[in-house]
Amino acid sequence: MSKVVINAAAPDFALPDMYGETVRLSDFRGRKHVFLVFNRGFI
Repeated sequence: MSKVVINAAAPDFALPDMYGETVRLSDFRGRKHVFLVFNRGFI
């Protein structure tokens, strides 16, 4: 895994959303903000 650099573009990754659909960070390209929540107790 590469080191994260502050103020640099985040590397693309994919995660399942709450509906089980795969969502990639690149799906939101062009948007100013992307809010990501890791909820460990919601399984």
